Amino acid sequence: MRKIIHVDMDAFYASVEQRDAPELRGKPVVVAWKGNRSVVCAASYEARKFGVRSAMAALRAERLCPHAVFVPPDFPRYRAVSRAVREIFKRHTDLIEPLSLDEAYLDVTENKEGLPTATRVARSIRAAIRAELQLTASAGVAPNKFLAKIASDWRKPDGLFVIQPEEVTSFLTPLAVGRIPGVGKVTEKRLNEIGVQSVGDLRNIDLTVLQSRFGRYGGRLYELARGIDRSAVIPDRPTKSISAEDTFEGDLPLDETEQAIRYLAERVWAASRKQPRVARTVVLKLKTKEFSIVTRSLTPRLPPSSCEELTEIALSLRKRVEAGAQQYFRLVGVGLSNFQERDELSSQSALFE
Repeated sequence: MRKIIHVDMDAFYASVEQRDAPELRGKPVVVAWKGNRSVVCAASYEARKFGVRSAMAALRAERLCPHAVFVPPDFPRYRAVSRAVREIFKRHTDLIEPLSLDEAYLDVTENKEGLPTATRVARSIRAAIRAELQLTASAGVAPNKFLAKIASDWRKPDGLFVIQPEEVTSFLTPLAVGRIPGVGKVTEKRLNEIGVQSVGDLRNIDLTVLQSRFGRYGGRLYELARGIDRSAVIPDRPTKSISAEDTFEGDLPLDETEQAIRYLAERVWAASRKQPRVARTVVLKLKTKEFSIVTRSLTPRLPPSSCEELTEIALSLRKRVEAGAQQYFRLVGVGLSNFQERDELSSQSALFE
């Protein structure tokens, strides 16, 4: 049986800004460029009290919290802090699977420090992050990645929650089905329509019914309702693609997806900067309210050289999507793929000079 920890830095970008600028501490901080087309990258917990959230249009954040302090994002600094957090992880295990700059899975079934439990490892990691980086992290400890992810969110911010193997069923049964990672508002509504409100309700639905309504994801839901997740923590796997997705609270027409695309492009660009290789292809993904997937991609002669260029390519791909006025979308995603070594890319670029 595995011992998995999911570590999630608390309001990471905003917390770094508050740490490095004492005058911002205790104030509602919004990490975003101001402007009509900007979106929120992160919000401090003081700002979240006013309803400010990531991916929200910056203008809306200003309306919700007029006295918020807007700080432009500094991704090189955030990446440096993320590397420091990773070094703390490495003291305990080499089995580290980063999900983004601010969260990662750790397999501590065996740990370098010889600590007797995964809970002790999680406490040690959180204490080191606080002492050495003056930041806080929340952690979830569980027998698999799915449960650890839920647990890390249970006592945020600055919390630790443990799900013991014998507690899995009792913990999951009363849980709202919307707490399952990947179940957005639309999926939750469709589950509600067949009488599923809780994970316990979901456990009572036949596999065939779930597969008929949700396809392959129905099989995944069937297993998650039983606390089953066989996926391993895989460190340092070659990056085939980087992507970020956003499921809307309510379905949107195509022409109202721009803000989300801009936000997702910023996230993808920030993640791509820590890769030693360069991505050649930009991908835009859309999921209709009927759960059909639409993708568009472009491989330019030279790869995107800035966040702004990536954003403009993603928005141009949206123009290639044919959607009538009655077509609404529940999800949008932006991705980079077709990674190549920098030396290889330089050789190819020379052919065009």
